[in-house]
Amino acid sequence: MREADPGLVPALLALVEPDQRGDPESPLLWTVKSTRNLAAELTRQGHRVGSDTVAALLKAEGFSLQGTSRTTEGARHPDRDAQFRYINDQVTAYLADGQPVISVDAKKKETLGNYAVVGREWHRAGQPVQVRAHDFPAVPYGIYDIGADAGWVSVGCDGDTSAFAVATLRRWWNGEGRRRYPHASRLLVTADAGGSNGYRVRAWKKELADFAYETGIEVTACHFPPGTSKWNKIEHRLFSQISINWRGRPLTSHEVVASTIGATTTRSGLSVHAELDPGAYPTGVTVPDTVMERLPLTPHEWHGTWNYTMPPEPLALEPPLATTEFGRFPAGDKLPAWLRHPSVTGLEPAAFDDLAVRYRTWCAEHPPIFLPGKRPDGGPGAGGRWLSVSDQLVVFLLAKRWSMAQAPLAEATGLAKSRIGATLREVAPALTALGHTIQAGALTVTTAQQLAAIAGHNPTPL
Repeated sequence: MREADPGLVPALLALVEPDQRGDPESPLLWTVKSTRNLAAELTRQGHRVGSDTVAALLKAEGFSLQGTSRTTEGARHPDRDAQFRYINDQVTAYLADGQPVISVDAKKKETLGNYAVVGREWHRAGQPVQVRAHDFPAVPYGIYDIGADAGWVSVGCDGDTSAFAVATLRRWWNGEGRRRYPHASRLLVTADAGGSNGYRVRAWKKELADFAYETGIEVTACHFPPGTSKWNKIEHRLFSQISINWRGRPLTSHEVVASTIGATTTRSGLSVHAELDPGAYPTGVTVPDTVMERLPLTPHEWHGTWNYTMPPEPLALEPPLATTEFGRFPAGDKLPAWLRHPSVTGLEPAAFDDLAVRYRTWCAEHPPIFLPGKRPDGGPGAGGRWLSVSDQLVVFLLAKRWSMAQAPLAEATGLAKSRIGATLREVAPALTALGHTIQAGALTVTTAQQLAAIAGHNPTPL
């Protein structure tokens, strides 16, 4: 048999090597040790062979019949099996009560472009799909509804982040979950221990808390222990079927990925909805301690780091400014008083004060998330949080109303240009969300002296 088909043994070994055994996205799932299934897969690949021959070849290669235990992924946690039972009890209770239960995870990034992929599909003889070697990634993130046997996949174009994960959860809830479970008051999410939805990822918990508050439903997360991700239902109920569906098909674009995923079905009734998410989800964001301490998170008595519940509540109020470690908004204004003149800001005092109140409220509802290397203590790159509310608004109003560059604005305010840039970036989304528009001035101000003249301010000569 070896002489008649030299490629048979390498193809067989590729199916049973340790790095393939137990792969939940393999078409054989965990059945690769079955000689019957191995023979069927080899025949599909063009190697006509029976199960008896497969058994003989395996013995000749030094293999022996073993159990179906999966490949170990790191040290086995002593509470692994108990956590499995805990998750099963939670799932059973939620389903019995008619509450939604979902399994979530990110599928491995796929290579897009006119690029070769594993597998085959039917074409006219001698006319295979031509491929070449340029590529770009796609990030599928999936929601598997256990009770409904239905999948929802967002195909991302950016990073696999917690924001992207919960954005997919939000899309699923608004698109299907809310309609499928109109009386739901609770949602159970089962997830892996790591990745964008890991139990140690602060951004995941912050985003999940935001989702709970937005939807008004209580969200409970239960994580599989480290090294057991392949037991998550989404892996073998959804992702494995998706992989089978696109084997041999070049994934030339995000749209092709979405449409191919959406065409996935099984005889047991699985249906999948897929859509493209073109949003930007930058990697590397972190959530500071002051925000984590205010999350409405209740750990369970059993392994509270793996199992926790988010009630639909807003973040707890910040401590008084006097006791805040870094002081988000210092009590006193640092900028010269003349910079708040109505002719400069375009706002009368009452209107300015009203905007300041609304801005402060918005900031309280949207606590900052700092990028790695950024300092929340007023150091370089920390944003405008060390400035008072009035000072932040003044900087932004002057820059936008008078089209001021950072150099003259720095001269007028006495602030560093880096501080001005950080403040502009921080205030912009808030005022946009508040719907505040800024009336443009009659000219472009290029010097601090021009600004002082508009305010009627005469600096004391040195």
